[in-house]
This record gives sequence, structure tokens and C-alpha cells, in this order.
Amino acid sequence: MLEKVISSVEKAVADIPDGASIAVGGFGLVGIPARLIDALRELGSGDLTIISNNLGTDDFGLGLLLKDHRISRSIGSYLGTNKEYARQYLEGELTVEFTPQGTLAERMRAGGAGIPAFYTKAGVGTPLAEGEIPTRYNRDGSIAQTSKPKETREFHGELYVLEEALTPDFAFVHAARADRYGNLAFAKTAQNFNPDAARCAAITIVQAEEVVDAIPPAEVDVPGIYVDRVVEVGKQETGIEFRTVSK
Repeated sequence: MLEKVISSVEKAVADIPDGASIAVGGFGLVGIPARLIDALRELGSGDLTIISNNLGTDDFGLGLLLKDHRISRSIGSYLGTNKEYARQYLEGELTVEFTPQGTLAERMRAGGAGIPAFYTKAGVGTPLAEGEIPTRYNRDGSIAQTSKPKETREFHGELYVLEEALTPDFAFVHAARADRYGNLAFAKTAQNFNPDAARCAAITIVQAEEVVDAIPPAEVDVPGIYVDRVVEVGKQETGIEFRTVSK
């Protein structure tokens, strides 16, 4: 379907079931598809696998789904300042698969390109490659499950680890502009993980600050072939992740 525009965020996420896997764009508080996350929270879907660099903060973005115990598995790079994320992980309420930021981006990019796996030097000789990182704890603090050892291979005298691509059921993306055909343009650093998330999922849902009739080809960051639904949300305030002031 050429026309991708949906009338509301509620309609855009209405078919996301319990147990779905979702790639979510954004980094820190920048480029977060917060309106889509809020709509999913209202829908009530749970047991979610979330693929995202981090899980927002305690009171914004994915942190709200985490607070409601809607997320059962996280694939990401770091805990950030989200105390609830750390608590659920350490107290055995959440399975966490850590992956380096660059590897996370490449796993999504590979999924969108139809590449099932790739080799990278990131993680060679570390617990990440050797399968020693706890992915889930028991409530008493003991380790319930660890990551699996990764396949390694030597190329030209250098050792590499094998990483598998990510192909989730859905993706949530924030764009500055979208047109009715689903072409996307991002603003500055809000591009971050959004293009990779947009390309890797079976169904990509975009919240755009502005929907226009058409975006000039030279200004398109992600072509509409990757996008399934677009909803206009207007300007979004992201807040401040770290506030430092003088005495």
C-alpha cells in the first residue's frame, strides 16, 4: 500500500500482541518514539522483547513499560541511569542480553539487509564472546542463566566473533518528517538507532513530527519501502537526562 498514514498512535499499535519483539529507536532521550510507547502502554501488551540501546529513564519512554512490568527481555547496550532497569535485572525479574553499541546497530542493519549473521572483532577475548555474562539472576542474587559462547573464526591472522542479525516483529521509530509514502527524514542526532530499527522489522511504525505530501529524494534518510505505518505527533519534548548546575 502506497498510503502509509494512520490517523492515531492508538490505531498504529493496535495489533501488537503479548510476546511481540520490538526494535525501538533513540539514544538516551534523543529520538525516542515516546508517543508510540505511550500508546502501547495503554494497549496493555506484555511479555515484550525490546531491542533498544537502553530502556529510557525511570519516568520516560521505555522506562514506563519497564515500570509496568511489560518487558520480559531486553537486548541492548547499557543500563544508563534507569534504576528500575538495574533492579529488575539484578533481582531476577528481567532477562538482559548485553551487546556492544556498534554491534547492536550492525545486528539491526544486517537484519534489514537480509544478512543472517556477521563476524566482528568487538568482544573478542571478553566474557561476551566466552559466554560468561549473566543474562538472568535468581531472586537470591545467584546467577540463573548466562550468555551462550559465541562462535569464533580467524581471518588474516585476526580472531572474530559471530553475531546474529536481529529481525523483530515490529519497530518503533521517531522521525522529524515523513511523507504519505513512508519516506523518512531525521533531525541531527535523532537519527542514531532509528534508521537501523526502521529497516530490520517485519512491520515498522513511525511517529513523525510532521507529515508532508512528499520529501525530495535527496533528503530521504530511509525510503518508504521499509515503512508500514506513519502517524503525525507534532513536536516532542524529550526532557534532560543529566542536569548539572553550579552552586
